[in-house]
Formats: sequence, C-alpha cells, structure tokens
Amino acid sequence: MTATLSRVSNADRLDGRRQMIVRSRRPRHPAGSSITVNGLLLLGCAYMVLPLVWLVFAATKDAAALYGTNAFTFSGALWQNIVDVVTEGDGVFVRWMLNSILYSGVGALVGGLISLMAGYAFDKFAFRGKGALFAMVLVGVLIPNTATVLPLYLLGAAVGVTNTIWAVIIPVLCVPFSVYLARVFSAGYVPDETLEAARVDGAGPIRTFFSVALPMLTPGFVTIALFQFVGIWNNFMLPLVMLQDPDLLPVSVGMSLWQGYTTVQPEYTPMVITGSLLSIIPLVVAFILLQRFWRAGLSAGSIK
Repeated sequence: MTATLSRVSNADRLDGRRQMIVRSRRPRHPAGSSITVNGLLLLGCAYMVLPLVWLVFAATKDAAALYGTNAFTFSGALWQNIVDVVTEGDGVFVRWMLNSILYSGVGALVGGLISLMAGYAFDKFAFRGKGALFAMVLVGVLIPNTATVLPLYLLGAAVGVTNTIWAVIIPVLCVPFSVYLARVFSAGYVPDETLEAARVDGAGPIRTFFSVALPMLTPGFVTIALFQFVGIWNNFMLPLVMLQDPDLLPVSVGMSLWQGYTTVQPEYTPMVITGSLLSIIPLVVAFILLQRFWRAGLSAGSIK
C-alpha cells in the first residue's frame, strides 16, 4: 500500500513538473502589445464604419436639419429624400443605377469569365512567350487605372465608341489583377491529374475547361466577379471621360454631377447623401448573397 501511494505521489509530482515546463514554454504576450493591437483594430474599424453610420443618419435629414442638428441623430425626412432622389430629373437617378448595374454586371460576369480563362491558360498550358506575357500582366497590375484613361479615350475615339455603353464595358472585360488572381485559383483548385484524366477520356481543351475546370473554379470565379463588380461600380474616371450623355452615366459620376450643384443649390445636399446611401445597396446585396463562395475563394490559398 505504501509503495502504491509512493508511486502515485511521484507520478503527481512528475505531472506537475511537466505542466510547469509547458507553461514556461508558452509565449507570453505583454499587456501593452495586446492593447496596441486591439486599439489599432478599433481605429481601423471606426475609420471604415463611422462614415457609413453617418451616412445612414444624414439620409434621414433635410437641408436645415443636416446643418443644424447633431451628426448622429435621426430625423424624419428619409422618405421625402428618397422621393426627391427618385423623381429628380424625370427619374434620372434610376437610369444611373440601371446603368451601373449594366456596366458592373456585364463586366463582372463576362469580364470575370474572360479573366478566369486567361488565368487558367497561364497556369495549365505551355506556350511560347508565356513568361513574358504574364510579366506584362503583372506590370498591368502595378499601373493605376487613372493612368490608362487617356489612352483608352484616344483608342475609343479612333474607333468611334465614345459616348456609348461599349466605351465603359469593353475596357473592363479583362483586368490584369483578375487574370493574376485567376491563375492563383487555377493552381490551387484544379489538379493536373484531373485534367490529364479528362484528356485520356477524349475531352478537348475547351470541353475540359467548361466541364471539369470551371465547376472547380466556381468559388474563384465568384470572388473575381465580386472584385470586378465593386471596382466597376466605383469606377469614376473612365465613364467621366468616355461619356457625355447624362442618360448613360453611372451612379458614381451622377452623384458627382449633383454634388457640383450643391454650391449654388443647397437643397441638392440631402439628395446627394440619400443617393449615395441608395447606391451602396446593390453592393451590400451582392456580398450577402455570394459571401459563402467569396469566403471559400479567399481561403483557398490557406487550405490547398
């Protein structure tokens, strides 16, 4: 009995020593570093959320309440502001919204598919000049969009597509960053063995892509389409330079047009604020509906 108790006590002491060693090996994070990290996260969150919160409050106010009340208080003019926005200029805001949906939808779906095929080709096919062409794609990622607006306008004017919907849609059908992202997704989602099995079964390159690779790349395609949708929706310089007809303007340029009126007509200020709030609703809806695929696409690199 004494020997048994001695063994138990020795085992307890050894277990206690192991726990002490494990605790001593755990990295200890100073309280100051945690406070600093959390503080920076709170500042970043406030930087992104507070403007949106202010927009919601401001959209409920008329011109007098906008300048005469606290910034974060509600008022009762939201419905009237929406009516003013929708009815202004015979419903030009609705046309602007439909134009933005058209430009962004076509650019996201068709442009996303084109970028996906290009990235897939860079990843899975071997052809002459592949490295140089992909280097050009990477250079295109580094060039800001505003630097290409003037050359695109000159090209569009040369072929006669300025002041048409094609002047906005064609330049966004293939985005260098989307091509780069598509190559990353193709390398992570589509195994070479699967494509080889499809070739053995007699499938050609086009059928292999649409029947085998494309279903695997659905999360990547949704992610690319979302990025392009948001980018085209927020695009300002390209439609500003390409379009002169007010009925063809997207909502981003239309809101800027109304913003210019506020200096001499202050009653446009609540309309600009309310229109800005309404203009982000399609983006929120798109992210909510497609967030499952979007999260899967962004986490592909950490899983594969």
